[in-house]
Amino acid sequence: MQNVYSGQCMNRTEQDAARPADAIARSWVDFAPDAIQPYLRLMRLDRPIGTWLLFWPCVFGLAVGTANQPRPFGEAGDLWLLILFAIGSVVMRGAGCTYNDIVDRDIDARVERTRGRPIPSGAVSMGRAWLFLAAQCAIGLVVLLQLNRFSILLGAASLILVAIYPFMKRLTWWPQAWLGLTFNWGALLGFAAETGHLGPRAWLLYAGCFFWTLGYDTIYALQDVEDDALIGVKSTARLFGIWSPLWVASFYAAAFVLIAASAFVSRHWLAVLVLLPAGVHLFWQAWKLDVDDTALCLRLFRANRESGLLMALALVFLTWRF
Repeated sequence: MQNVYSGQCMNRTEQDAARPADAIARSWVDFAPDAIQPYLRLMRLDRPIGTWLLFWPCVFGLAVGTANQPRPFGEAGDLWLLILFAIGSVVMRGAGCTYNDIVDRDIDARVERTRGRPIPSGAVSMGRAWLFLAAQCAIGLVVLLQLNRFSILLGAASLILVAIYPFMKRLTWWPQAWLGLTFNWGALLGFAAETGHLGPRAWLLYAGCFFWTLGYDTIYALQDVEDDALIGVKSTARLFGIWSPLWVASFYAAAFVLIAASAFVSRHWLAVLVLLPAGVHLFWQAWKLDVDDTALCLRLFRANRESGLLMALALVFLTWRF
């Protein structure tokens, strides 16, 4: 079969067969010029859920950082920060995926869901992947330099977590925990961008987002348990097995309590009330979860875009005075 990313002629059936299993069917990437499609896929722009999950904690941090200030979230400075974090989420998620694919190229080639990715499929060479990674990091640096000095230093510190993450699945049954530490750094960064420092509310929010990621990434990892077992890759999905729904429910409960607590400090009982829709949505995911239904696992994982939206709307709402 000719490679789906090669620019050579393929019919629609062949393209669908070669497409990674968790990619969105008929995404806008399919209509981009053939020469750049491999790089867009390397950034996972055909799978935008990861960008949303990186972006929402940034919004949470911006909102919670605004909560005790004598103004609501939504002024011009807030909107500028929102734009910066949106751009940063796209390019840094892309950079993280590119780096992860460079490190995991041999593993990805042995897993059915990932063997169609640009590097293991041969669409992007290692040399070009490294250059593309550098270009994305350069854009991310430009975005970071628009923030205050404390935020710049804080953002730079996250690179340590990013650099280590791809190796954790080889070392621990809890790589999802490391992802939680890494993927939610934006909660701290958003708070710092608004306030110039970190405080208890920021750490409560970060802890809540950490447990949120533990839950949804366990759901995501359930798609790969058979392949992971064959090649020796570790995950919480393999560790928990049939008990995964109970663990996911526990993680989501911790996430709800901690995120509500980060807002409760400034807005008391109202914080719990407005976050209830997000809590119900998370409970619904855990209740519906079936460890043997990989298609359902993917749908529930993607549903966290809506969970994040509900939490973001609630936290922004709490910055307004009534």
